[in-house]
Amino acid sequence: MSCHICVNCGVQYPLASSPPSHCLICEDERHYVDKNGQKWTTREEILGKYENKIQCEEDGLYSIRTEPHFGIGQRAFLVQTSHGNILWDCISYLDQKTIDFINGLGGLTAIAISHPHFFTTMIDWSHAFGDVPIYLHQDMKNWVVRPDKCIHFWNGETKDLFDGKLKLIHTGGHFDGSQALYWPDGASQRGVLLSGDEPQVCMDPEQVTFMHSFLNYIPLNENKIRRIMKNLQLVNYDRLYDAFIIYGTDGVILEKAQQIVQRSGERYLKAITKDSN
Repeated sequence: MSCHICVNCGVQYPLASSPPSHCLICEDERHYVDKNGQKWTTREEILGKYENKIQCEEDGLYSIRTEPHFGIGQRAFLVQTSHGNILWDCISYLDQKTIDFINGLGGLTAIAISHPHFFTTMIDWSHAFGDVPIYLHQDMKNWVVRPDKCIHFWNGETKDLFDGKLKLIHTGGHFDGSQALYWPDGASQRGVLLSGDEPQVCMDPEQVTFMHSFLNYIPLNENKIRRIMKNLQLVNYDRLYDAFIIYGTDGVILEKAQQIVQRSGERYLKAITKDSN
């Protein structure tokens, strides 16, 4: 009996004697099934074959990513606050070295996930740090393939965590339940947005983009773009970290991120609306 992990996307399924016949995440139009078919592994099988690289991005913020590449190359973040630490987004690979490092920083008080492509082994992460709560928007409920009592669903546009030290923002768009994390004390109190992959930093760091599917090049529609832009104006931030280090970018906009997001959204709307030139 094992909790099998999809090699292609990195999501973990419930305890079973054999792997699932299908992966809900991969078969969705936003992702894909590998040309060689669905493959499965377990945490036990991959232990020692990978390593998590943990890097301090700025005071109170650490990035965590797995080498060599696993799943879709997800990147997680640990945010430190005076009320505890939160893991933002999640990666599949979890070993004792990673657990010890995070415990050395004070452990975890909570986990929050931007969207289903980052569910990965989130239940194992929660259990490893004392069954800490995992905060997901209610609109992501149908995408949870390994239910657990540690998952807490919330409704609405925003949710304060840690007495306002952090805020979840329901953006929708990429998935109906997509959310971002706002850290007001980040960037020397200028505010940090941890966006998952919506918006995502472009090759030109003066631009971001928004997509229904990044892998399959499916754009978002006008209403969803306007919703994202509106809800991201509920907070003030100067710096943005997205979910990936890909295409030669480091996934960071160090300053004026809010203006760049607004300008990019307007550019996107001009490109997709019928009266654009």
